[in-house]
Amino acid sequence: MTNELLSLSEPWLQYAIRINLLDQNAGDLAALREEALLDSKIQRSLKIVADYHSTLVTNHKNPDLPIHKLLFLLDLGFDTDVPEIESAVAQLMEHRDKHGVYQSLTNIPKHFGGTGEDGFGWCLCDAPLLLLALIEAGVSYEKHIRQGVDYLVSLEKEQGFLCSVSEEFGTFRGPGRKDDCCPYATLVMLRLLSRIDGYRNSETAIRAIDALLDLWERSRERHPYMFYTGTDFRKLKAPAIWYDIVGVADCLSVFEYARADARFGEMVEIIRSKQDEDGLFTPQSVYQRSKGWDFGQKKTVSPYLSFLCLRILKRCEDRLPQA
Repeated sequence: MTNELLSLSEPWLQYAIRINLLDQNAGDLAALREEALLDSKIQRSLKIVADYHSTLVTNHKNPDLPIHKLLFLLDLGFDTDVPEIESAVAQLMEHRDKHGVYQSLTNIPKHFGGTGEDGFGWCLCDAPLLLLALIEAGVSYEKHIRQGVDYLVSLEKEQGFLCSVSEEFGTFRGPGRKDDCCPYATLVMLRLLSRIDGYRNSETAIRAIDALLDLWERSRERHPYMFYTGTDFRKLKAPAIWYDIVGVADCLSVFEYARADARFGEMVEIIRSKQDEDGLFTPQSVYQRSKGWDFGQKKTVSPYLSFLCLRILKRCEDRLPQA
């Protein structure tokens, strides 16, 4: 199966497959890495992150947001010895508030409780991703990351993480009851906690996992902040940036606690059931901005989507859901 996937993949994905699925040493893949960096799509992604604050953050579902592109590149196995990535990390770190939380450039209209002007601040649906990117980029945790993580964790409520924003964004919050768990904020907080030894098995992480699995279990009844866990949620889609089955399963599969839960096992079995006879996957939904990538179409196998799904299955292969 992996050989079939490699044969279909472009160099940038071959590089990620060899590191993530075949556990090969990145140091032995220098030639492939250089070829991958020359790919025109990777070059466009690097251009986006190199001018990090040039894109106003108004829609977190936009796969072309610099933070999503930066995490995509880091996840493939590239790092700060790539000049554009080094520049993006430096620019990201220029805007940090008194709590140690890094900020994005956005604009909250006055009628939604903001100032109506472009400015730096954070929402809980993006701040964890900035801290995650710094971790993935190898930035010092103690010096530059811990304070922000601890502050964001302090925002936890019993049912998960709510829609929260920095003081610069006034009274803004998403379209839901203020005491509801925000599924996406909870998801991105879990993505962050999954990379921190002191939090990966914490009660905070366990409660957040349970919050997401409860939404899955009660998908017909609960739709906080208009996040649904129904038909569209279950369609395979890449990249894994949003609250959908690939994005949620990719995050939860890192946690031993989640892997042992029958509800997560149901998600995994849905993904597994969509493999073709070669064990690969075809997108069932796409982002329009992903046109030109192998995951930007629904007619044939997507090597990158297959990589994401196979990585989820690999993490779960030694675990059986418990009833």
